[in-house]
Amino acid sequence: MAMTHAAAAIDNLTYACDTHYPWQEEEVIVGGKIPLKNGAVVVPDKPGLGVELDRDALAVLAKNYENCGIRARNDVAEMRKYQPDWKGTVPRF
Repeated sequence: MAMTHAAAAIDNLTYACDTHYPWQEEEVIVGGKIPLKNGAVVVPDKPGLGVELDRDALAVLAKNYENCGIRARNDVAEMRKYQPDWKGTVPRF
């Protein structure tokens, strides 16, 4: 939601902000996943970031992190679960 608010505050933003949210399986937001409308997250009108943390769900994920042993990202391995020939080349901007 922080990225949603930042993007909404930038009036000359010329590109869509990237998010991995649609692929995220777990959620720590009360009420579950934040809905997408026309391919975008709607900026909430509630105070703060507009969401409330589910502290119990957050505690479960924190315990999972403590127990899993993974401390470094491997995006290539993760993407190859869905597209085995994925190369992971970095674009040149």
